[in-house]
Amino acid sequence: MERPPATYQVHGPSLRKRRMDQGLTVQEAADKAGISRSYLQRLETGIRKRMGPKRYTRLRTALNATDAQLCPPHIPPEGR
Repeated sequence: MERPPATYQVHGPSLRKRRMDQGLTVQEAADKAGISRSYLQRLETGIRKRMGPKRYTRLRTALNATDAQLCPPHIPPEGR
């Protein structure tokens, strides 16, 4: 069985858009995910970019989101 990564990188603007699309305030989303409001705000603003697997899974579940909806968009390598 494959182990989850040590941390997950999240894309703040995508995270905020998903939360707002769900009609949740920062506090409501944080409460649903079992994290603090300030932690969620730091993720949304890009001050923090990584989360541990347990928190990430709870947040993804709270927002009914997929990995693709929360992770940073793929940026192709330059020169290709």
